[in-house]
Amino acid sequence: MTHRENTDESLSDSDEHLVSENILLAKVLTVSDGVMSGSREDKSGEALVLSLSANGFNVVEHRAVADGVESVATCLSEMTKDFAGVIVTTGGTGFTERDLTPEGTLQVLERQAPGIAEAMRLVNPLGRLSRGVAGIVGRSIILNTPGSTVGCVECFDAVADVIPHALRLLHGERLH
Repeated sequence: MTHRENTDESLSDSDEHLVSENILLAKVLTVSDGVMSGSREDKSGEALVLSLSANGFNVVEHRAVADGVESVATCLSEMTKDFAGVIVTTGGTGFTERDLTPEGTLQVLERQAPGIAEAMRLVNPLGRLSRGVAGIVGRSIILNTPGSTVGCVECFDAVADVIPHALRLLHGERLH
């Protein structure tokens, strides 16, 4: 498993403080047997890190995990523990027998956010083939995006403008 964490001590402040100070936290999870075996580069994960950063998010962790319901569910459970931010997955949302990211994600979601998943699917013709889901776990939002480099960035970019607002609402800010 590739694993990278930001160890900046300022990130230990309370989650409410981070959100209210407009410091938006993000994590990326690449779901890929090929990345895990070393036979494929993690281009989509790296593309998501760049896109999240360009959209004002501080990416504090980037992991990779093998395809599979249990592997995805276990990793997402670990990533959401004591985290207030967005977690964007890439890979495993298609039609092959190993594409099980949505099923693993559904095992940990407390509430779904179907409008976000629908908006991500509408950005390109192949997006309609994505089975990705979106939803809430604790004070985190999880977004499933496709494994293609272009597809994952397009899907995230389609909702990047609403995620900060959604996080603020999730963390208790009353914006209306």
